[in-house]
Amino acid sequence: MKASVVTPKPPPTRVSASCRSEIHGAGIGLRRAFLNEFALRPPDHACFFEVAPENWIHVKGKFAGLLDQAADRLPMVCHGLSLNLGGQADLDIGLVKEIGQFLQHYSAVCYSEHLSYCGDSGHLYDLLPIPFTRQAIEHVSDRIKRVQDVLGQQIAIENVSYYCAPSPQMPEIDFLLEVLRQADCLLLLDVNNVYVNSVNHGYDAAQFLQQLPRERIAYGHIAGHYKEHERLLVDTHGSDVIDPVWALLADAYERHGVFPTLLERDFNIPPLRQLEQELQRIVTTQRTATAALSAEMQSVSET
Repeated sequence: MKASVVTPKPPPTRVSASCRSEIHGAGIGLRRAFLNEFALRPPDHACFFEVAPENWIHVKGKFAGLLDQAADRLPMVCHGLSLNLGGQADLDIGLVKEIGQFLQHYSAVCYSEHLSYCGDSGHLYDLLPIPFTRQAIEHVSDRIKRVQDVLGQQIAIENVSYYCAPSPQMPEIDFLLEVLRQADCLLLLDVNNVYVNSVNHGYDAAQFLQQLPRERIAYGHIAGHYKEHERLLVDTHGSDVIDPVWALLADAYERHGVFPTLLERDFNIPPLRQLEQELQRIVTTQRTATAALSAEMQSVSET
């Protein structure tokens, strides 16, 4: 009787290069408040769009048709809400497989999730912080690798906003870097979250950015927040992006090169033409950074 030959499973497909080559410029989070208008004519400065697959997997009829129209016009990226990567409950592999089918159906360029937990025996409908501990690094990294194995590709994890850090053994940046390394995953760099956390927890946002690995940045997020107090900002995605966050985005481009950047707006959603102004500012910031980098390279070549 011949011994069966076990074919090793291939490693996850690396999609960082795909993200940076297949999407560029500014993107926008697609919301049903402007779905009709977006499907007919996306904003001039929108080069890609993002959806939460959980909100669309079982959608049929008119809304599914409008999503199909949008996907025919622009590349799609997907940003998950429900995998509960930091939780203790078993991973919902059925959901992961459904997400994988959704990604394939729409040829989504990238899939990301939050570096947080959002459930236990049920869904908590919030993104809660993972303790910055060595045990948590092992736990969440193993779960990310499991998701990547099921999907057959790397995913990106987003640095989240948080308002308390339960029993930390290390700073946020060390925790994030070690998860990226152990899970061999990508980073969805949320610039607003860096700013919010730097104010709420008293760290230097520029130093945080400096320590990030450029090669792992898939794309970025930028959004507005609510100022509850001088030392308490709440990540709401419900207002315009403020000037210090725009400045931090420019700093991120200077340190890591220009990467695709998406505008998030989840409530108090203005008309699409008003969001177009912020998309244009993303593009302007990218062009300024590109010009500065080109000038610097030219100067170096002439010396």
